[in-house]
Amino acid sequence: MTGIVVLGSTNMDLVAYVARPPKRGETVTGREFTTVPGGKGANQAVAAARAGGDVTMIGAVGTDEFGAVLRHTLEASGVDTDLLRTADGPSGTAHIVVDDEGGNSIVVVPGANGTVTALAPGDEAVIATADLLLLQLELPQGAVLDGALAGRRHGVRTVLTPSPVRPLPPELLAAVDLLVPNEHEAAALTGIADPHEAAAALLRSVPEVVVTLGSAGALHAARGTAPLTVPAPRVTAVDTTAAGDTFVGTLAVALAEGRPVEQALAWASAAAALSVQRPGASTSMPYRPEIDAAS
Repeated sequence: MTGIVVLGSTNMDLVAYVARPPKRGETVTGREFTTVPGGKGANQAVAAARAGGDVTMIGAVGTDEFGAVLRHTLEASGVDTDLLRTADGPSGTAHIVVDDEGGNSIVVVPGANGTVTALAPGDEAVIATADLLLLQLELPQGAVLDGALAGRRHGVRTVLTPSPVRPLPPELLAAVDLLVPNEHEAAALTGIADPHEAAAALLRSVPEVVVTLGSAGALHAARGTAPLTVPAPRVTAVDTTAAGDTFVGTLAVALAEGRPVEQALAWASAAAALSVQRPGASTSMPYRPEIDAAS
C-alpha cells in the first residue's frame, strides 16, 4: 500500500440544505439538516484511504462528542489515528449551507485544530517514512510550515491545498512540491483571473501546480513541461462539499503509486465526480473499485 501522511484539520460539518442561501440579514427556511464528519485534513485522509492508500492522520479532536465521532470515522475508513491528539475543549466545526444547485458556503470554527501549532514528538518520524505528505491551511500556519519543512528534510513529496486561501510565506512555498488550488484560490494568490496565467505565475514559487476547475476538470502545469488540462466527467451535482478534498486525496494515491500525470488527474476527477453526486463530505467519498469503474 501507498504511505500517505495527512497533517490537517478535523471538523464536524453542520450542514443545512436550502433552495438558495440567505442574503445578509435575511432568514430562509431550510429543508434538511445533518451532521457529517469533515475537515479538510480528515476529508483528504478518508479520500486517500478509500482510494487504497495507507494513511496516517496528524491533527487534533476535542473532548466533546464530536471528537469521538471524528476519530471513529477516520478509523472506520482505515486511517491510522495514533497521532491524532485529543485537546481539552470543543472539536472543530464547519457550518455549511448547501443550495439546490449544489453550491455551498462555509464558516469554519477551528476548535481543537487551533491547538496544533507545531509538530508533536513522533510526528516527524512518521512523516519521514511517507511516500507523500498532504497539507492544507485549516491548522495554524506554524504547524503547516513545520510539516512542510519536515517533509523537505526527509525528501517526502509535499502537496499543499491552499485553503482557506491566504498569503503564503516564501519559506512554506519553498518546501512545497505540488500546490493544488482551485481556480478561485489561484486567482486570489496571484491576482490573475485566468487559470492558465495564474498557474504560470505560481510556477515561479513552486515546481508543480494543479488548478482544479470544477466541472471543467483540472489544469496541470510544471516547470519545463507544457500545460495539460484533463476534463471532468459530466454529472449532475447534488452537493459539492469536499469535492476538492476527494480530488486531492485520490490524486495523492495515484501520484504516490507512480501513475502518469494525465492518468492520475483523470482518476482523481472521476472520484470527485462521484462525490458531488452524493450529499455530505466524508460520506460522499467513493472507494477504489468505484473510482476504477468510473475512470
